[in-house]
Amino acid sequence: MQVMRGWATRYAPWVGLVSILGTAQDALAGDYEGSPQVAEFVGEMTRDYGFAGEQLMGVFREAERKQSILDAISKPAERVKQWNEYRPMFITDARIARGVDFWRQHEAVLARAEQEYGVPAQVIVSIIGVETFFGRNTGNFRVVDALSTLGFDYPPRAEFFRKELREFLLLAREEQVDPLTLKGSYAGAMGLPQFMPSSFRAYAVDFDGDGHINIWNNPDDAIGSVASYFKRHGWVAGEPVVSRADVRGEQVDEGLTTGIEPTKTVGELRALGWSSHDALRDDMPVTAFRLEGDNGPEYWMGLTNFYAITRYNRSVMYAMAVHQLSEQLVQARGVK
Repeated sequence: MQVMRGWATRYAPWVGLVSILGTAQDALAGDYEGSPQVAEFVGEMTRDYGFAGEQLMGVFREAERKQSILDAISKPAERVKQWNEYRPMFITDARIARGVDFWRQHEAVLARAEQEYGVPAQVIVSIIGVETFFGRNTGNFRVVDALSTLGFDYPPRAEFFRKELREFLLLAREEQVDPLTLKGSYAGAMGLPQFMPSSFRAYAVDFDGDGHINIWNNPDDAIGSVASYFKRHGWVAGEPVVSRADVRGEQVDEGLTTGIEPTKTVGELRALGWSSHDALRDDMPVTAFRLEGDNGPEYWMGLTNFYAITRYNRSVMYAMAVHQLSEQLVQARGVK
């Protein structure tokens, strides 16, 4: 019990608020009151991480099971869009204009992030633009509701979301914030860069030095955290992202990458009829892919930094949207 008392003393404001909320709800149990799964989870958090069990149960008395979340995650996947349909969703005049404004507003912070992490300002801005339209669409679900609903009522991925719920409660304790106040997407992604709780704890940074990490409404921390994420996932400063390719012959499709990981080298692709527009080393591993553009098929080689972008979202089209939006931001900013 000594660990629990120590935690309660250190995080008294958090504990006090949760305790009050729990007491107020005693007469009206929440959706997870009496749940064996929740009781087991609380027991694990108490045993393994020193949480005070009663205070943690106060959180779950307030947590709500959201059918809309289960509906959203369970709905059949939409038809996979082609690149000429996907690209216009993100490369828009409005997003570019807002991105230029965001860049100008936070120019000094972006420059510092680029200097410290080696990630170009335009890539950081583009990620925040693609993810949340620069904070316009960060999600309206309480994170505790999203992760509880998916962790306890969505068996296909319950283990994953219970892990994220654990990480979320840990980050709320570390940041000394009430976990009932933080909002995100229906899947629990949070803030301007839409970090899952595990990514928050692993990569988010206190970039303005105020003693707290706030990616919800502190652009400085969001910018630094995106840069930190990419640096930790292999971004190489000064290196390109993709290279356009020409193709010829009957073996071209044999060069296409299955999945995301780069499995063939430039030299191996050249033997299959691929020719890069840029000078690339033969031993360089690349992700080779084809996109359906407005003017027909496009062939591309994704380089190390392209793979780093796919670590944010495992989609070739997502990575290309981020890259091409970043290029458009540079061009638009240059003429203003």
